[in-house]
Amino acid sequence: MNEYDSSRILDLLKKSDYEKTENAENADCYLINTCHIREKATEKVFHDVGRIKKNYRNKKKPIVLIAGCVAQAEGEIILKNDKYIDAVIGPQSYQELPKVIKGIEEKRSRANFTEFETIEKFDQLKLIKNSNTKISSFLTIQEGCDKFCKFCVVPYTRGPEYSRSFEELIEESKQLIQNGVKEITLLGQNVNAYNSSNKKLSDLIIQLENLKGLERIRYTTSHPNDMTDDLIDVHGTSKKLMPHLHLPLQSGSTKILKSMNRNHSIDHYLKIIQKLKKRKPNIKFSSDFIIAYPGETEEDFNNTLKVLKSVGFINTYSFVFSARPGTPADLLSLIEDNISKKRLQLFQEIAEKIKIDYRQTLIEKKAQVLFENRISENKYFGRDEYLNSVIVQSAYNLVGRNIEIKIKRYNHQTLFGDIIENPSKKNFAA
Repeated sequence: MNEYDSSRILDLLKKSDYEKTENAENADCYLINTCHIREKATEKVFHDVGRIKKNYRNKKKPIVLIAGCVAQAEGEIILKNDKYIDAVIGPQSYQELPKVIKGIEEKRSRANFTEFETIEKFDQLKLIKNSNTKISSFLTIQEGCDKFCKFCVVPYTRGPEYSRSFEELIEESKQLIQNGVKEITLLGQNVNAYNSSNKKLSDLIIQLENLKGLERIRYTTSHPNDMTDDLIDVHGTSKKLMPHLHLPLQSGSTKILKSMNRNHSIDHYLKIIQKLKKRKPNIKFSSDFIIAYPGETEEDFNNTLKVLKSVGFINTYSFVFSARPGTPADLLSLIEDNISKKRLQLFQEIAEKIKIDYRQTLIEKKAQVLFENRISENKYFGRDEYLNSVIVQSAYNLVGRNIEIKIKRYNHQTLFGDIIENPSKKNFAA
């Protein structure tokens, strides 16, 4: 979501006659857009500001702005602890940025904008054309969260759930397609909670399906409690919705899920997986896991490993529990560090083995790849239907092409393949 926010911030500032510079050392203003999901995010802010100070030791001080969730959660602390920082702007106050910068330029006055004004933000942004020209683009459709998982800061940094206008999203999607975008990933803290004037995420996907020029649709991040039957059915009927779903689980223990306030069981989660497989037999899954959540026993952890193996996630994102200030889980007793690290290591070893086994099955198999950019001469980067990174060599320009390749080898991060048929000059620009 930060990538989409950063892109729209740039559009907002361009309209106010500000320009992005590729030479950071000569910038007049620095804007650091932040995430607060993991610990030490605030420390990273001060580290980044320290590097700016070092670069400008003998120069005129630039304007330094901290935006995003860290600003929202710890804005007062940031302004108090470092006078070099001029302003903090929360994720729902981006529309104030031109005014903030102008005020600093004129008065050098510091500012704190951390109000939850989601509607006002999107009312302002919809007046500004989305200039993103990437082949694959994010589109925020929903923000905030009402779930209040005990470990999560999102309800406190992004506010309550808010869904953007259905019509507004269709218009922005058309803008992106006109810019050359061929793949849109719909974003939200709980993206499948989207609901605007009785239009759900499934309705939005169906509408986007009809837009000429759009070739792929994805959405993230979902909550199991909002995986409704109508959305599951769309996975079976849509030709443009990719057969890959990121569905965070966090733990394989129903007891721990209840302690987290996730409000669903393991059985409920696995039933969703089975329903999706029935509607879309070739669908694959990725997920998030918190290891060593307070109260997790060896039995709870082993149950997590069982789910990991049974589902066969092609990608997992796992971390030892990190207490976030201000959340209910911050008050809980931590599991011993040596136990936490041992469990995480074991989990990641098994997850990596599953991933390797899956990638091995792809060798000499065909894959449909949308190429996003040229990474070096005759070498192109794209993603397959399952969000796997793919690199191929070609004498022809593949950027923006959605073509079939054959996978030849892989490493931890990337698949490597060959174009099945040599493209002709008629169809491919050199």
